[in-house]
Amino acid sequence: MLSRVANSLYWLNRYIERAENIARIIDVNLNFILDSDISKNEQWEPLVWISGSKEYFFETYSETTKENVINFMLFDKRYPNSILNCLSMARDNAITVREIINIEMWEQINKFYMYVKKISQRKLNIDTIHEFLEEIKINCHIFSGIQESTLSRGESWHFGRLGKMLERADQTSRIIDVKYFHILPSSMSVGSNYDILQWAAILKSASGFEMYTKKYKSVKPDKILEFLILDKEFPRSINFCLHRANYSLHAISSTATDTYVNKAEQSLGALNSELAFSDIGTIVKSGLHEFIDFFQLKLSRVNQDISYKYFDINEYQLLQQ
Repeated sequence: MLSRVANSLYWLNRYIERAENIARIIDVNLNFILDSDISKNEQWEPLVWISGSKEYFFETYSETTKENVINFMLFDKRYPNSILNCLSMARDNAITVREIINIEMWEQINKFYMYVKKISQRKLNIDTIHEFLEEIKINCHIFSGIQESTLSRGESWHFGRLGKMLERADQTSRIIDVKYFHILPSSMSVGSNYDILQWAAILKSASGFEMYTKKYKSVKPDKILEFLILDKEFPRSINFCLHRANYSLHAISSTATDTYVNKAEQSLGALNSELAFSDIGTIVKSGLHEFIDFFQLKLSRVNQDISYKYFDINEYQLLQQ
């Protein structure tokens, strides 16, 4: 497969997944507002920090108010990872692989982008924001469902799933990090009813509340972390995502998952194995935020290795010399 085509399929799926997860992060933050004693600005500032977009944000806005942060993350054309820009770039990538994807996939992403672009020209109130975020998630699910139901399981599908799973793992870690930032201003609330409500909101933001309660019955922070980070069956857990990404990467190069033939397979396999043999007690004891930071750093390296190997052949070969 041409590196250009592989790159477009990979990033098409990453951008769709990113748009959905940005909607999830905003939604969980809106849920945190209920019964909160934290000031409004303090509630929205964590989203700017965990998204790694502080520089972009303060180029335009002076305060982290609800209106500023929501507009920035949803529609700001100067911010590369706003939902509007994610869908615009997903659509651009879809255009370049029209001969690979099917008409249903193209029609969904085109319709989806046009819908968000139209909404971006309106002023959203608190009720319509929730409604709009639900529409974002539903449209992402529709695209994913069309792709899963109609695309042959060849290299094209595996490059798409590789992008989607790595993006989902990254964004799940960021959703967990929202909770870390919210407990900083008020550590006294840990273990309170409000604290439990926040953890429940984290589960709901990952569409995992029902699956979690079927498995664990009661809301306990350590079990929630275990579910979202290490669970082998929940499709939004970090462990699940890395396992599926690892499988697709090896399927692309036709190698067994317990071997590696390039640096991309080596770095992803190492991270996948490290997480598979971790336990939640050790993670919490060493520091949840530190674990998330370290994980995101390693995942960034995996992304670079995949890019060098499959999308930027000349640069990859130069690095191997």
